[in-house]
Amino acid sequence: MAEHDHKLIHAFGALAELGQEITNKNNFQETIRTSLHLISGALGIMRGAVARFSRFGHELNMLAIRGLGDDFPLSLSLTLEDERQFLSCGLTPIDIQQAKVLPFFQVYDASFERRGLELFVPLVVRDEIVGAIFLGEKATGEAYTNYEKEIVCAMGQHIGVAIAQRNLMAEIERHANENRQLFDEMRSTYHDTVKAFAAAIDCKDKYTEGHSVRVGKFSEIIAMELGWGKDEVEGAAVAGYLHDVGKLTVERKIINAPYRINAKESKELNGHPGVGYEILQPIHHPYTDVPLAAKYHHERLDGRGYPDGLYDREIPYIAKIVTLADSFDAMTTDRPYKARRPAKEVVEDLQRNAGKQFAPELVTAFLGGMLKELQGQDKTKRFRRLLGRDYMEAEGIVDTLKYTLNEMAPTTPMTYVAAAGQVIL
Repeated sequence: MAEHDHKLIHAFGALAELGQEITNKNNFQETIRTSLHLISGALGIMRGAVARFSRFGHELNMLAIRGLGDDFPLSLSLTLEDERQFLSCGLTPIDIQQAKVLPFFQVYDASFERRGLELFVPLVVRDEIVGAIFLGEKATGEAYTNYEKEIVCAMGQHIGVAIAQRNLMAEIERHANENRQLFDEMRSTYHDTVKAFAAAIDCKDKYTEGHSVRVGKFSEIIAMELGWGKDEVEGAAVAGYLHDVGKLTVERKIINAPYRINAKESKELNGHPGVGYEILQPIHHPYTDVPLAAKYHHERLDGRGYPDGLYDREIPYIAKIVTLADSFDAMTTDRPYKARRPAKEVVEDLQRNAGKQFAPELVTAFLGGMLKELQGQDKTKRFRRLLGRDYMEAEGIVDTLKYTLNEMAPTTPMTYVAAAGQVIL
């Protein structure tokens, strides 16, 4: 009786330790190895193994092996009949010597017998095979008692749950990876579509080829200098790419006019922001403010812009960014009726119109980014690629930038300063 009580206490101690092992361990392989060690130690078993079932390969793959030798098969195939029988048995120890009617035990009979394996325990969790335990003879040479088989089943239940949890996590991770890949593909498709739209817009105007792309890149630079997050920076870039999409409906002769257009033509051209909004609004954009940038990128802080004559706070913040990027590209690009303006003159214009046409903090961020590049603090060469090396390194431009940034007011009384990563409407 004392010996039985001792075994009972030892078995329950091992069971408790196994439960803690499975709960706390992060290393799955180590957890399974420790579990096999605990079963072996609790019942005095010399040899054994724990395997995980692959429902795709219909096989048992070894996770932990003890005392079975290096030549023991690491993968054991199952037939559909084997799987059906194991499911019907559930978590019940099977005497290997008495189960040779099943194909599984017939195929591997010699291997099991040579290593003295006596018990096979299918690990079934929620009517699904997740693995199996192989146990050899006890050190005493005695047969397994019913009590010991119950202990094996109790421990096997813990191990089965551990394997099932691992399978579930692997499945979740697989689905997450698939969803991530699908999202990346959709995002790539969206960006390709945006760039195609930008190219279509610019193709209509032979004098401003690449304008939409440059505005997108300048908008991206501004958002980055504001410290926005990755998604918000991408949103600003997309807004810049698509800001002129409404021009697709404007007659080519008006867009390409080599002269200052008349009032009637100007009215048609000035209608493109509203048209652009109508085109973009029904589309489900990852960045919801994109249509607003198309509609309001010709508004001014002083209320003298169009189409609605909005004042500072009334203008969506993303539109303020695109306004600056759009105007900067217009000033630094040759047009049919106006040559590209010198860099120093452009900087002075931005300073002069900060608080009137442009949000001062955006001008500060944009010019600050340009200065960092010229002084070698930013190695990306973003401005050089867009404007050209000669233009960026014009004589006196660094001093002009420094002076301008020192003189710039941080904001007007009306202007909100956008917090990092936020778009304030």
